[in-house]
Amino acid sequence: MAEKPKVIILGAGPAGIAAAHALTKAQKADVRVLERADRAGGNSTSFQIEGIWCDYGSHRFHPVADPAVIADVKALLGEDLLLQPRHGRIRLGGRWIHFPLKPLDALLRLPPAFAVRLFGDMLLKPFRKKRGGARSFSSVLYDGLGPTISESFYFPYVKKLWGLDPDKLAVTLAERRVSSGSVGKILGKMLRMLPGMKGPTTGRFYYPRKGFGQISEAMVAASKAAGADYAFGADILRIERTDNRVTGLVVKGPAGEERLSADQVYSTIPLTTAVRLMDPPAPAAVQAAAKAIRFRGMILVYLILKTDRFTEYDAHYFPELSMPLSRMSEPKNYNSATGPKGLTILCGELPCDPGEKWWDMSDEEIGRHYVNWLNDLGLPVRCEVLRCETRRIGQAYPVYDLDYQRHFEAVDGWLSSLEGFLSFGRQGLFAHDNTHHAFAMAYGAADVLTADGSVDRKAWAERRAEFEHHRVED
Repeated sequence: MAEKPKVIILGAGPAGIAAAHALTKAQKADVRVLERADRAGGNSTSFQIEGIWCDYGSHRFHPVADPAVIADVKALLGEDLLLQPRHGRIRLGGRWIHFPLKPLDALLRLPPAFAVRLFGDMLLKPFRKKRGGARSFSSVLYDGLGPTISESFYFPYVKKLWGLDPDKLAVTLAERRVSSGSVGKILGKMLRMLPGMKGPTTGRFYYPRKGFGQISEAMVAASKAAGADYAFGADILRIERTDNRVTGLVVKGPAGEERLSADQVYSTIPLTTAVRLMDPPAPAAVQAAAKAIRFRGMILVYLILKTDRFTEYDAHYFPELSMPLSRMSEPKNYNSATGPKGLTILCGELPCDPGEKWWDMSDEEIGRHYVNWLNDLGLPVRCEVLRCETRRIGQAYPVYDLDYQRHFEAVDGWLSSLEGFLSFGRQGLFAHDNTHHAFAMAYGAADVLTADGSVDRKAWAERRAEFEHHRVED
């Protein structure tokens, strides 16, 4: 029997875990996963605070995921994978409106002036003069959705998320972030929420009983059972190459430095980090491009309250710039948890880069601000606040500024030219997407590995083209 190819996977985030699972399930390779942290899952892991399962922000497993991915997750989790109704709300024009949008709720709750302007944008779209100059996020949305929803929702929301004005963000962000490019399409999605027009999963999402990270844990367990080896606390010192072929790695772990070799190195770490680790170094132009690529940071703020439940909603969305948080979730409402009694947690997502004023602020001080922000929005915190905890993520979102495309293409083009090396996943392809998209990329990477340990580059190019159609589900 022929020896299976050896694959080393860099990073045990969602893409790395899913690749290990897919490769071992199909018995296509001997797999070793290297992770610098002490556990798998990355930002898609879960943890407990006061007996409540929490995620790194708001995570859902969406029913629009690739069918093969859904089938695997269902098989791995069984009855622990719950199908939950979406029940969030968004603040528009000073009023709370159900999210995802429902026709009757929008009709009753949208400020009348806002609704009139929105309807006018739809009627006047054929006659509206398109914005001149270079295309950007703001011009695409303005031309497609009109001024009302662009200026009242998307423009302030993206400025908060990425810290840049909408006209300084690339068209790609609009293509990936905004699934409905016209008011008519938004109304069409709302109509599909009506009884009799809904599918079995419309307005619903899958969520594990023990937090979103239960998916990662199940994939890790399954891949280990099928032969995958996971090395935690592994710090990659160098990625060695000869000309255009990656030949091995030098890793520092608990037992000291170790040189590893494999037929393929599957990298899910940030592509900028992969460039920095190359030995000999990447060409100067590639290094410069990698340094110009930026990520947006995030502080997750967990407010622990002495009450059974703060609101009935799973998530609140805050587009206004006056509210520093972009979104707030209540973890107990995601998995319909009834315990522990007398406690709940509010997870606020605070877009923030290292060096900004919030980043170095104490948990206690951020917690006081958090309570004040909620009070100002008419969501008063009347119960006792037990304490506040935070988690800081330095690289939460890729920043699609106007120059990102040429920098990304320079880095991606060079990394893609290397034999024995494949970069994919959110960080590996600088992709703003959902976890189920990262799983799909990983399954694609597993599919293109051949029996002789090479990668079918033509098939991978076809998969990459499919990834371009990924659209973020909020």
